[in-house]
Amino acid sequence: MTSLLIAICAGMHAQVVPAANGPGWPSISGNLHYSLRYSQTAEFGSNLGDWQTSTAAASVDYTNGKERLPFSLTYGGGYTWTLAGPSDTTGLFQHLLLSQGIVGRKWNLLFSDDVSYRPAAPTTGFSGVPGSGDPIGGSGPASPSSQTILTVNAHVVDNVANGEFRDSLDHATTFSAGGNSELLRYPDGNGLDTTTSTAHAGLSRRLDARNFLSGTYRYSRSSYPGSTFSLATQSGLFGFTHDWTAKISTDVSAGPQWTGSSDKATVPASLGVTANAALHYQFRAVTADFNYSRSVNGGAGYLYGAQLDSFGGGFSRTVGRNLTVGLEASYRRTAGLESNGVTHAEYGGAQASRRMGRYFSAFANYTAIDQSSSSALPATALSQLMHVVGFGVEYSPRATQLKR
Repeated sequence: MTSLLIAICAGMHAQVVPAANGPGWPSISGNLHYSLRYSQTAEFGSNLGDWQTSTAAASVDYTNGKERLPFSLTYGGGYTWTLAGPSDTTGLFQHLLLSQGIVGRKWNLLFSDDVSYRPAAPTTGFSGVPGSGDPIGGSGPASPSSQTILTVNAHVVDNVANGEFRDSLDHATTFSAGGNSELLRYPDGNGLDTTTSTAHAGLSRRLDARNFLSGTYRYSRSSYPGSTFSLATQSGLFGFTHDWTAKISTDVSAGPQWTGSSDKATVPASLGVTANAALHYQFRAVTADFNYSRSVNGGAGYLYGAQLDSFGGGFSRTVGRNLTVGLEASYRRTAGLESNGVTHAEYGGAQASRRMGRYFSAFANYTAIDQSSSSALPATALSQLMHVVGFGVEYSPRATQLKR
């Protein structure tokens, strides 16, 4: 997996150098931005002890700017060295998100692939590694992680492939359908490998310029390699979206969710409620997002299915021309379906970044991560409050406009 990510990034570099415009090379256009960071962090308070690390990281954002065939790439990754203490976080971390769209006159298709490799469950920033210097807060391209039980020493490969079709049936009605598949794998064998497939279809209706109604049917199935057990859910969501202004919008949906399994003695059939709510705010130098969700998931890599309640939010503000402040927080309640055990996980992070010149900036951040559980979890699961303090420097030139 690591080799694949490196090869893709190397391929991107090969296409954007000046020689790419010569004979025999594909033409490249669009917007490219990258940054390089070095940071040092101190982690203390967890059940694994205290340690200090240094990290070299990079971020890449690319969009081709095409209306009919829009493509985007977002990458965040690097390498962490242990300076003192346990070496559990030493090694590579990678996160790559690819998105390709096809836009017709009244319809559009969107395909994406989100793949990551990390030494622990992700928390703040696109890379998911606290202290590495990733921008935090506001809105971001990363999808919410299914690893809702936080870990401190469990390498995970997570790959989510997604496809979505939308068709405008008339001036006010849109049909949508799609599906995704997630592979959650633990190479060291310290988690529960999980495969989850989801399909959905629905209609949305524009009532006026600011109000929308929607209805969606969703089916999901989770299986576990090496086990005959499987879990399935069906849900119907009825939603309402309101654009308060051009900068503020809210989205609420809820409905019944039926859950069944291949082993009724382990997880009996049940009927519950699924819900989603989101608030998005963007105005000048301020961006903020807040969300809530309730649903049954595949079990976060440690359970045979779980009821998840999740709250999250982010805030980002640019102060003047040189200072950026970001805040990010999340709370997750994961209740196992096959037992009464409940895991409470929360984290919050703050980061300030100040530009020190044309290309360089300095940053400092703090992250608090806490988790408690009434059920027995592996030693790799966080079991108390953990603090991460980091500081570093970043080299980030302005975005480059690539032309054919």
